[in-house]
Amino acid sequence: MGKTIKLTLLISFFAQLAFAQQIRNLSVEEAVTTALANVEEIKNLKLDEEIQVQKNKEVIGLTMPQVAFSAQGSYYLYTPQVQFPSSDLSIYEVLSREGVKDGNGNPISTQNSTFSLQALSFFAPLNVNAGVSVNQLLFQPDVFIAFQARQGVLELARGNVAVAEDKVKEQVHKAYYSVLIAEKQKKVLVETLQRLVKLQSDMGEMFNKGFAEKLDIEKIQVTVNNTQTALNQLNNGLGISYGFLKSTIGVPQKDSLVLATELDDKELQMLAIAQNDNFDYNQRNEVALLNTAHKLQALDLKRYKMAYIPTAAAFFQYQRNGQRNAKLSPEDPWFFYSTSLVGISINASLFDGFQRKRKVEQAKLGLSKVDNNLSMVKRMIDLEQDVAKKSLNNALLNLDVQQRNMALAKSVFDATKKKYEAGLGSSFELLQADTELQRSQGNYFQALYDGYVAKTAFLKSIGKL
Repeated sequence: MGKTIKLTLLISFFAQLAFAQQIRNLSVEEAVTTALANVEEIKNLKLDEEIQVQKNKEVIGLTMPQVAFSAQGSYYLYTPQVQFPSSDLSIYEVLSREGVKDGNGNPISTQNSTFSLQALSFFAPLNVNAGVSVNQLLFQPDVFIAFQARQGVLELARGNVAVAEDKVKEQVHKAYYSVLIAEKQKKVLVETLQRLVKLQSDMGEMFNKGFAEKLDIEKIQVTVNNTQTALNQLNNGLGISYGFLKSTIGVPQKDSLVLATELDDKELQMLAIAQNDNFDYNQRNEVALLNTAHKLQALDLKRYKMAYIPTAAAFFQYQRNGQRNAKLSPEDPWFFYSTSLVGISINASLFDGFQRKRKVEQAKLGLSKVDNNLSMVKRMIDLEQDVAKKSLNNALLNLDVQQRNMALAKSVFDATKKKYEAGLGSSFELLQADTELQRSQGNYFQALYDGYVAKTAFLKSIGKL
C-alpha cells in the first residue's frame, strides 16, 4: 500500500512538472514569430489599432441619421394663469341707450360701470407628450475631413506596430545568435577540457615511467583548472543569455528552449556581396510611418482651411401632446393634438478673432516639421546603410582571419603534441600551444557573433529583417 502511494505521488509530481514546463524547439524565424505574438508592447499597439478601427466606425456614425425619442408627463399643482381684463361697461351702455332707470328713478349712466382683472388659465393640470426627432448632417468640415482621414489614421496605427516589430526582430536576432554561438563555444570548450584531461592522464603515465617531471603535471593541472573555470563561467553566462532570450520572445522563464537554426558562414558571405541598388526608402517602416503622418498633417491643414465653410444639417421633429383636467373621470376626456416640423439649419461663424487663421498657420508649421523629420530620417538611413555595409565587410574579413588562425593554432597544437609525445618537445611548448588554440577559438566565436550582429544591422538598414 505504501509503495502504491509513493508511486502515485511520483507520477503526479512528474505530471505537474510536464504541464508546468514546456520545451520549445525554435528556429530564429519561429523565435521572431513567438516574440511578435507575445511581447506586450506589440500587443498594446495592436490594441491601439483595434481601437482606431472602432473610432473610424464612430466617424462613419456621425454621417448617419441621428434619431432620438423623448417622452414627458407632468401635473400642474398650480396651473399657470394670466390676468384677463373684465368690465360691465358694455352692459351700462345698452341700459343707458334704452333709457332704463334705477330704483330711485334716475337714468342709468355709463359712469356707474366698473373695471376689474380676472385670473384665467389656458393650461390643463395633467399633460403628456412624446416625440421623435431625426437629424441628418449634410455638411460639416471637421466631420468631412475626419471621414477622409480615417484610413490614414488606421495606417498610422499599423505603422507604429510595424516599427515596434522591427525593433523586436532586431532584439530577437541578437539574443538568439548570442545563445547559439555560446552553445557552439561551449561544445568546443568541453572538447578542449576533455583533450586536456586526456593529456593530463597521459602525462601522469609518463611521469610514472620517468619520462615527465612533476612540474609538467602541475602545469597541466593549472591549465585544466583554468579551462574548467572558463567553462563554468560560460555555463553561467549561457543561462543568463537563455533567460534574456526567453524574456525577449515573451515566454516563461521555466520553459526550455532548443535552438534549431544552424550557423552558416556562407550565408554571411553571400549577404556581403549582395547589392542594394534598388533600395526604396519606403521599405523602411519609419519612412512609411512618416509618409502617413505627412498625409494626416496635410488633411489637418485642409480641415482648418475648410472651417470657414458653413455647416448644414436637415432635421425633422414629430410630437404628440395630450392634456386633461385634474379629475380622472369619463366626463373629462383627454385632448390630444400633434405637432410636426421639418427644416434645414445652416451655421456660419462670421468672426472668431482670427483663431482659425492661427490654426491654419500652426498646421502649416506642423507639416514643415514632418517634412524635416522625413529628410532627417532618410539621411540617417543612408548613414546606417553605409555603416552597416562596411561593418559587415569588416566583420567577415575578421571572421576569415580568425578561422584561418584557429585552423593554424590547431595545426600547431597537434604538431607540438606529437613532438612532446616523441620526447622532442617540452610541456611548456605544449601548454603554450593549447593556450593559443583556446585564444584563437575565443577570437573566432567573437568574430562569428560580430558577423551575425552586423548581418542583423544590415538587413534592418535595408528594411528586410
